[in-house]
Amino acid sequence: MFDIDKWQEILITIKQNKLRALLTGFSVFWGIFMLIILMGSGTGLENGIKFQFRGRATNSMVFWTGEMSKAYEGYQVGRTINLNNDDKDYAKRDNKKIDKITARFRIWGDNTVTYGKERGNYELNNVNPDSKIIDNVHLLQGRFLNNFDMKELRKVAVIGRDVNNELFKGKSPLGEYILISSIPYQVIGVYESEQERDNRRVYMPISTSQMVFNQPKKVEDVSFTVEDMSVNESKDLEKDLKNQLSKRHHFDPDDTRALFIYNNFADYSKFLSLFTFIKMFIWVIGIFTIIAGIVGVSNIMLIVVKERTREIGIRKAIGATPVSIISQVIAEAVLITTVAGYVGLVLGVGLLELVKPLFSKAQGFFLNPDVDFKLAISASLVLVISGTFAGLIPAIRAASIKPIEALKEE
Repeated sequence: MFDIDKWQEILITIKQNKLRALLTGFSVFWGIFMLIILMGSGTGLENGIKFQFRGRATNSMVFWTGEMSKAYEGYQVGRTINLNNDDKDYAKRDNKKIDKITARFRIWGDNTVTYGKERGNYELNNVNPDSKIIDNVHLLQGRFLNNFDMKELRKVAVIGRDVNNELFKGKSPLGEYILISSIPYQVIGVYESEQERDNRRVYMPISTSQMVFNQPKKVEDVSFTVEDMSVNESKDLEKDLKNQLSKRHHFDPDDTRALFIYNNFADYSKFLSLFTFIKMFIWVIGIFTIIAGIVGVSNIMLIVVKERTREIGIRKAIGATPVSIISQVIAEAVLITTVAGYVGLVLGVGLLELVKPLFSKAQGFFLNPDVDFKLAISASLVLVISGTFAGLIPAIRAASIKPIEALKEE
């Protein structure tokens, strides 16, 4: 049952010792405040890193070739290794863990795209339909490339948001024709990418462009996604690909200049592991800071009990029970830690909300620092429990005081 007299007595005691109460609560306030700030900063850093990976599927890999730096099987140093359509097909056939896959070659030189009197220079990508998944393409209108476009060598194109805005000025582009190297391509879709620079791309069927631009089977790189795979398995896949490609194109599998493989999946997994460690580290720092505050509260409450020994003795002499003594000391500790901690929680969350608009767009590797609601609730529960433990030892000390001894205290 709520005892208003007890709480009034606690508040009077705190008012009479404002500085002591302030110093007692500050350590708890600072521990919770720093925990919230550290957790929010960790989230902001994690969001920023994830934002950097947004342009491609996080479970993707890509390989491309260069020039031989080692003589091999009669071939001399400097020989260029050229990929072709078969490399994509064999990679998919020989590696069961590969899910989506696309070959790609770009049109270099004149990248002018024309619609009526409007024109602009854009990145021209010739790809397979799976590029939609691998490049994280989000359709705004129409559709993406499909297998019928590939088989029938259709002259169709999917344009980025910026291409659409600059060439069509708000007009629907679907069904309209754009000129690429004086060749008409029908627009079948408009997409948007989270990676701003990728919104200036034009996607076309690789089979059509290989025929139109007289580049039979030409491929610059092959991108693919993997499924149900660990980081170590992805490393094994890299080795398998090197061995397979080295046999087909006759180069040393250990030649670091002949073949390049970028493992986006492994890099992303490393960052996730790093952030798991950072979160644990932040929690450890925060918890130990809070524990230090609790110890401080407990020590102060011991001093309080020592100062009020005579008062406690008188109360016990006129009938106060050990339970009432213990509950009052614990209640005072809980009140101080809860109020101080709650202020730290509110100010921490408030500061994060204040600076959040400054980082609503990625600034390097930092984006949207935030603390989730579950964490705030957990911190509040920690406060109550901490206050209880902070007052427990002083409360037991107070309850053990004998009235006759307390009355002798000066």
